[in-house]
Amino acid sequence: MTLRLGIIGTNWITNQFIDGAIKTGLYEMTGVYSRTVEKAKAFGEPYQATVFETDLTAFATHPDLDVIYVASPNSLHFEQAMALMKAGKHVIVEKPMFSNPREWQAAVAVAKENNVFLFEAARHIHEENFKLVKKEIQKIAHIQGANLTYMKYSSRYDQVLAGQEPNIFSLKFSGGALADLGVYPLYAALSWFGVPKSSQYFCTKIATGVDGKGTVILRYDTFDVTIQTGKIANSYLPSEIYGLDETLLLDGISDIACLERVDRKTSLKETLSQPISQAPMMEEAKAFAEVINNPTDNESLKNYADWQELSRQVNRLLTSLRKDAGIVYEADQEK
Repeated sequence: MTLRLGIIGTNWITNQFIDGAIKTGLYEMTGVYSRTVEKAKAFGEPYQATVFETDLTAFATHPDLDVIYVASPNSLHFEQAMALMKAGKHVIVEKPMFSNPREWQAAVAVAKENNVFLFEAARHIHEENFKLVKKEIQKIAHIQGANLTYMKYSSRYDQVLAGQEPNIFSLKFSGGALADLGVYPLYAALSWFGVPKSSQYFCTKIATGVDGKGTVILRYDTFDVTIQTGKIANSYLPSEIYGLDETLLLDGISDIACLERVDRKTSLKETLSQPISQAPMMEEAKAFAEVINNPTDNESLKNYADWQELSRQVNRLLTSLRKDAGIVYEADQEK
């Protein structure tokens, strides 16, 4: 079944998802929700979209849409996803999916009540080289630790320096470095090593009250994982995973193009990675479509349950880390 795709959020990551989804052959781009019809058409018409809405209820209930990809500002995800699922739509929400565990739990419950699927668009966990890292870690007899880095300067920080408050650096919109980029290595750590025994976040706050950059320490039984993340500076460090006799060297956490095993005794490097897809979000789009199109298949349901449990763990850890660092979102206040 070809899924009729609608989107909320007209930015670069939405273009990437649409491109990946179309290349799977399992989706057709159908609708756009935006603040103005003009903006919706400008974004959607190049993809041959035919549904353009400025009213969320009208968009949610439109009969020509099957699944909606949500890439709006973080704090809007919950309200929009709830409206879509209550109207019977499957929903794919860009990470971080929700601001806190209260929202996460409520949304998952509504998905079950309405017999729809709810996915967090953590694209990298569906990539082949990411899965390959997990297999290689399982071969390491004695893990000694890991350093995972994802730090990239955001052009929107220039607006903060000019006295403004863009969404991605706003407490009101559930922003900050940990939520925007730190979510990638957190997903990796929990996927590769499981839930840590304890965690701590040492961050640098900026003028808007969110974290601009920081270091996360995840403590496991016999090793630590250190995560460096940020949006106010660039890091060119690789990521590494340590064993007694080997080190896995990664050129990134997402879109891993190069994975090498370095032997401690010989210093020889062995390249393990496979060529990456030209459409970065194609793997996750295909994975989600397989679940939607096979709602009673045991393997599909197991995959869905595994992704949902990982999403729950990441959401809880994200919330714990930022609250320990004194970062409280408006979404955290009970309404």
